[in-house]
Amino acid sequence: MTDSALKDRINTAVKEAMRARDSKRLATLRQVTAGIKQYEVDQRTELADADVITILSKMVKQRQESIEQYRAANRGDLAEQEEYELAILQEFLPQPLSDDEVDALIEEAIAESGAESMRDMGKVMGLLKPRLQGRADLGQASARIKARLQG
Repeated sequence: MTDSALKDRINTAVKEAMRARDSKRLATLRQVTAGIKQYEVDQRTELADADVITILSKMVKQRQESIEQYRAANRGDLAEQEEYELAILQEFLPQPLSDDEVDALIEEAIAESGAESMRDMGKVMGLLKPRLQGRADLGQASARIKARLQG
């Protein structure tokens, strides 16, 4: 019994890709399941949706970095493969937040934590990380929080 509906969705997608004989999609989905399984073995625990989203987010970031590097090296064929994998990974992530939604969550977290200066940055990020995980770039959110707390 899994605690993760997201993990179940991924396993169902693997079965569907096998039935459809879609080897390209299947290979990407198997990378995802292998990453999940590896994390479960390392942590010795069943993963919840938030943990699966964390794993998927890391995989998305890796693909995005690879795409940039392949494009810079004029390797369009490899970049296209990474883009294909990226699209599959994004199917399982929550819908990304708009800039306005991220700003609203930042303001809410600042108010909730009572943050007044850069010393309170950790409190704000602690509140925001679970809300933004897999839905927004945490690095960009961090820069926005810094600007807000300094300004």
